[in-house]
Amino acid sequence: MSDSRVATAGEGRVSSLPIRAEDDLLAARHAVRAATLEAGFGLVAQTKLVTAASELVRNCYVHGGGGKLVIEHLVPPPRAGLRLTISDQGPGIGDLEAALTDGYSTGAGLGHGLGGARRLVDEFHLDTSPERGTTVVITRWVN
Repeated sequence: MSDSRVATAGEGRVSSLPIRAEDDLLAARHAVRAATLEAGFGLVAQTKLVTAASELVRNCYVHGGGGKLVIEHLVPPPRAGLRLTISDQGPGIGDLEAALTDGYSTGAGLGHGLGGARRLVDEFHLDTSPERGTTVVITRWVN
């Protein structure tokens, strides 16, 4: 995690972590967990956001060849939360509708990844193309 950067964005903090190696997956998981604690999420909300982030970061590494995770602390107004942006420069997702369907997998997984991640957060946006790679932005609000 030596390439981690922190900058101020308005009143919230923004941190960026590279996703280039297997060890970065664990570092990203720990960073998201720490951010949820700092933001004041309850245990269930922490677990949901960390689980969603873990799936998306793993996809970034495995399918996109690596990329980065950006953690943005959202502060009032209108309410507090966390926004995570996971991006890569990989080949994109060929069939987005299928990829968001439970049971769809391009590997040995159970196929609950993207759809499962989408159900665990309050806001989910995915942009993908062969030219730009894939960017997923998820937001979870503190209750």
